[in-house]
Order: sequence, then structure tokens, then C-alpha cells
Amino acid sequence: MSNFAIETVGLNYHFGNQTVVKDLSLQVPKGSIYGFLGPNGAGKTTTIKILLNLLQSPTDQVFVFGKELNANRIASLKRMGALVEQPAIYAHLTGKENLVNRCMLLGINKNKSNEMLSLVGLVEAANKKAGKYSLGMKQRLGIALALIGDPELLLLDEPTNGLDPNGIIEIRNLMIELVTKHGKTILVSSHLLAEIERTATHVGIINKGQLLFQGTIGDLQSLSKPLVKIEADDLALAQNILATAGAEVLQNDGKSISIVYKGKEDMGILNSTLVQNGVTVYSLAQERKDLENLFLDITSKN
Repeated sequence: MSNFAIETVGLNYHFGNQTVVKDLSLQVPKGSIYGFLGPNGAGKTTTIKILLNLLQSPTDQVFVFGKELNANRIASLKRMGALVEQPAIYAHLTGKENLVNRCMLLGINKNKSNEMLSLVGLVEAANKKAGKYSLGMKQRLGIALALIGDPELLLLDEPTNGLDPNGIIEIRNLMIELVTKHGKTILVSSHLLAEIERTATHVGIINKGQLLFQGTIGDLQSLSKPLVKIEADDLALAQNILATAGAEVLQNDGKSISIVYKGKEDMGILNSTLVQNGVTVYSLAQERKDLENLFLDITSKN
């Protein structure tokens, strides 16, 4: 049995002469939130459309829950729900009517619509016309529509696009709840790197159709050497003391000194050493590279 909800093996896809996806080998573990990261135009939406069989993939390159997609199209698609680009909502119907309509299409009990409204937090807006919904509410309704068939795997293409901070937090919390409490697997694409860092358990970084990095969020963060910023009254003296004590000093910009973080105990010892040698330490703070800088690092090496 495959441990992957999605696996692509050297996936290639062309529009005419243009290669949009190149030798892409995604591995999305079951029960993960897999952040599919890349700038706009990197090939994320095309990949998601291939996974949904909206674009035909070559044989033996795409597997969903261990089964080849083309040969098991209907069975595989029954296990998936998706929100790609804009949600397909009837503006003249209420939120609830949209969901009831989808229930009828899928041959599901109409009461499932109430369960979905509750899950995505739209109970109070159930009888409001969907055309009057805010962008965040429309996205949540789109996710409810994607979830109504109780899929095991959810593909969300830029679900927080154009949302206000509250809407972003709502979608983020909903994704975490779906995975932790409802046993779903989610592949979520985004060009907002900080957004993925807050929700994802695993990450794949794509640029120009090629996968540059794939691993757990921890793997990604360990690529960025954590730094410690030290503010003190006498930076020149502090720098000498730190260097003598064996710290790796990265920079002294006149306001603070940055050194490589080697662990809590090491920081405690360095702090004591500075104080004992007459330096007043104002602050000691650990900092990570944000994913934007990490992304630049990874892409510049390729």
C-alpha cells in the first residue's frame, strides 16, 4: 500500500512547444497538509488540473492513493475534492441552496448541506444569496462544495487569494481542522510563502515547472541557519568577546550583532560571558530566514 495520497513520477506536460511541468516527482503523504509553493506561472495550477484529470497526463506518471490516475479515473476522482481558481457558485442561489443543489447532483442526502455549512462556519449566512457573500465567505462555500462528497483528498489552488487577514486565518484554521479532526489530506498551492509556513506539514517548491525542493516543513527550516541577534551597549567589545568564545559572528551592522544559533545552552553561556566581561546586553533574539529568502536561496542555487 502506498503511503502517498498523491505521487507523480517524472511528470512532464507541454502546451505546444512550451514545457509547463518538467520531470515533476511530487510525494504527498496521507494525512499531510502539503504546501505547493512557487511564484505565479510556476506550473502549480497546471499540476493541480493534471491531478484532477482536467488535463490528461501521460500514462504511469500520476498516482492517487497508489492507483494510476488514467486507468482509475472515476474511482480516483470520487476520493478528491477541489477548489481551483474561482469557486463554481450560483450567485442567485443562497449558500444553502448551492450546497443542496450539489447534493442532488451527487445523489447525497440533502441534510449533508447543513453539516457542511456548520463545518465551514456559514450557518448564519445559509439563507443569504451567495452573490452577496464576501470573498472569504465565497471561498468557504467553495471549500464546502468541494467537501460535500466527503473526499479523502482536497486540492486547493491559492485558497487565500484576495482574502482579508480574517478570511486568511479562517481558511488556515479550517485546513488544520480538516486534517487533524477529519482525517483529510490537503494539497494547497500558494505563492505566499509565510502562509504555507503557518499551515503546512510538508512542502514542495516549484519554479518554471521544476521541483526545487521537497520535504517536511522542518527540513525546509533547517536549510535556513537560524540566527541570533544581540543588542548591547558596546558592540565592538561584544564582538571581540563573542569571537574569542568561539561564536560564529555573521555581521555587526552598528545596531546589533548577528551570530549563528547553536542551541539554548550555548546562548546562555555566551550571554553570561558578555555580562561577566562588562557588556550590558539589551536583547538576545533568535531569528529565522523567512521563506521568501529561503526561496531565493534555493532558486539561485538552481
